[in-house]
Amino acid sequence: MQIRHSLAVALTSALAVTACGAGDTADAPSAKPSVTAQSTADQSSAALQSSATAASATPAAVCGDELLASLSLRQKLAQLLNVGVTGADDALAMIQAEQIGGIFVGSWTDPAMLSERQIPGVAAQSPLPLMVTIDEEGGRVSRVGELLGPDPSARVAAQTMTVDETYRMALERGQELRELGITVDYAPDVDVSSQPDNSVIGDRSFSDDPAVVTDYAGAYARGLQDAGIMPVLKHFPGHGSASGDSHTGAVTTPPLDELVAKDLVPYRELVSPDVAVMLGHLDVPGLTDGLPASISPAAVELLRTGTGYGGSPFDGMIFTDDLSGMQAITDSYPITEAVEAALVAGVDQALWLTTDQVPAVLDHLEQSVVSGDLPAAQVDESVRTVARAKGALDC
Repeated sequence: MQIRHSLAVALTSALAVTACGAGDTADAPSAKPSVTAQSTADQSSAALQSSATAASATPAAVCGDELLASLSLRQKLAQLLNVGVTGADDALAMIQAEQIGGIFVGSWTDPAMLSERQIPGVAAQSPLPLMVTIDEEGGRVSRVGELLGPDPSARVAAQTMTVDETYRMALERGQELRELGITVDYAPDVDVSSQPDNSVIGDRSFSDDPAVVTDYAGAYARGLQDAGIMPVLKHFPGHGSASGDSHTGAVTTPPLDELVAKDLVPYRELVSPDVAVMLGHLDVPGLTDGLPASISPAAVELLRTGTGYGGSPFDGMIFTDDLSGMQAITDSYPITEAVEAALVAGVDQALWLTTDQVPAVLDHLEQSVVSGDLPAAQVDESVRTVARAKGALDC
């Protein structure tokens, strides 16, 4: 396919990410593996020699009750975490120490993890299939542009390409991501926005017309799906008309009834069992009562039931946006409390940027379950959802 190559002349090489999205922080975190995890890192070199054939093998799917019975409480809770890693050693150490459910490949991650195809060898060491996530939208939000060639931003795609061309572009990029070991892409951005290109959403939005966003984002999501990548619609319930940047402080959207008429239209059309959804750090008048949507039970309920915006019920994966590098959260919540609040709200995987706090987060979550603040039954349901998304359940 020549679509990407014909556009490359008009595009700059992959830009540093500065916009809102999973891991899109201005400064790279200075994370190191935790003391507990580091004790296992010396095993990483041998583990990374796994062959591509061995790496592609995943444990046999099991029934949900059987899976739950095989896991300790801490192992269940670890499945509900998706954490940014600095490289293969960091990822492997955390898998071996805590059996986390997912890792995030960010702008600060050692490029060798992608260029040297290290992810399959890391994933092969996970007792359960590992969810490997990235935020590859094209344009300025790209982790693989320098490696694989740039894709256009959403806005440029909608202005210069057909819907079918956009599908084929996403299919090609999805196939490339899959070959690298990625399983989930935090894309497409379905925000409806007319913001200037370089603003927090800006050219990451396909259009300020909900119908155009729906058509193009739907095509992009289908392309990823057909390549074997789970797409993630973001940032629910809509960042396109919001004030502010959640990297630097609280963000408020228009009232819910205004979002229903515009920003929520793409979700109403595109939410299905085949996609996941990311919740933004957005205070929605008439819905979240001052809380960011990412930790709001009301926002999760809106998405799960569809009641209130005309959507279909949704039982698929729900992610938070980054909980550790965005001041809309960090100004009020340490990471332990932010993750707890997200899981209590009903989110399936909490996302943040570094592995160093994973043991402390799990300690905190275990106590939350013991106290009853985080219901054990809710943990089990989220583990089922995560395992189903990974293909680890057969019933």
